[in-house]
Amino acid sequence: MENAIVTACTELLIDKGLTIAFAESATAGRLTSEFALAGNAGKFLKGGLACYDACIKEELLKVPDELVQKFTPESAEVTEAIAKGLASLIEADIHVGITGLTTSGGSETLEKPVGTMFIHAMLRSEHLFQERIVFTGDPEQIVVSTVIRTAELLYQHLSSRFA
Repeated sequence: MENAIVTACTELLIDKGLTIAFAESATAGRLTSEFALAGNAGKFLKGGLACYDACIKEELLKVPDELVQKFTPESAEVTEAIAKGLASLIEADIHVGITGLTTSGGSETLEKPVGTMFIHAMLRSEHLFQERIVFTGDPEQIVVSTVIRTAELLYQHLSSRFA
């Protein structure tokens, strides 16, 4: 999947001398993969972690079980917690967490249907942005849409911050 916004985002990261790391649940490493395919990825990409199962979120990223139980593994609160947990594992300027529902089951409800995705980003341990968005389509389309939207948000917020 070659995409202009992903390319623009990676070029901006290089231009501003910023590094990035990802903790991905529903996208299961696709975001990291797409950023890794960009030219000169070694200049900005620190790494990524696929934390698909809640136990990985809890054990590796230190997301409190109480948070998972109260808000579900696919929630804004847990997404923020995985981004923060990632910061303790991988040193980078930007930490991005992703959770959501690409298929039926899990914490799906009428208020949180399949296609609901949560994105949370931090810049040097400070909040950069968060978004809850609902995409339509099959799991592949939802994941690709999430990758593109994450790149759009990163580009938008970093461009304005580092103008």
